[in-house]
Parts: sequence; structure tokens; C-alpha cells
Amino acid sequence: MTISPDAVEVRAIVRRIFLELGVGEAALGDLAETVLIDEGKIRARSYRVEQLMAMWMVDVGIVQFYDEEGNMLRRANLLMELAPRRMAA
Repeated sequence: MTISPDAVEVRAIVRRIFLELGVGEAALGDLAETVLIDEGKIRARSYRVEQLMAMWMVDVGIVQFYDEEGNMLRRANLLMELAPRRMAA
């Protein structure tokens, strides 16, 4: 069975990791989200705040975080991030 996270769950993970990367709580109010649709399917979502960007590749199940120069700072495996919560439920 494939676990497919919903956008609300992923957005919460993105916000938490942005905080860990030094983004202030107040700045998260300006979080911009963009959806990439190809052939009628959501393929990716990107999140931008301050000089940081995160990209959720929906089919792969990971979110990658980048600085303003495009250097990858961190990768979050959504299966690992969501598994503890789903098992507890």
C-alpha cells in the first residue's frame, strides 16, 4: 500500500523544516505555494519564503530544500516523516 500524503501534511512539514533552517515564524505568513500540473495531474508543489525554496516531487515522495543560489540544503523523505504519525493512529 502506498502512503500518499495530502498537501496539508506536507505543508506542515515544509513549515517545520523552514523554521529549522532559520526562517522566522512571522516570515512563514508569506509562504508562497505553486502547483505544477502536467497532463491533468499534480506533479510537484514548490514553496518559497525569504531566500529559500522547497520542492515536493509528488510521485517521488520527497521534498528538497534549496538556498537562493540553488544549493540543496536538505531532503525530507515523506514516508519517513509521516510513518510515525500514521502508525500511531
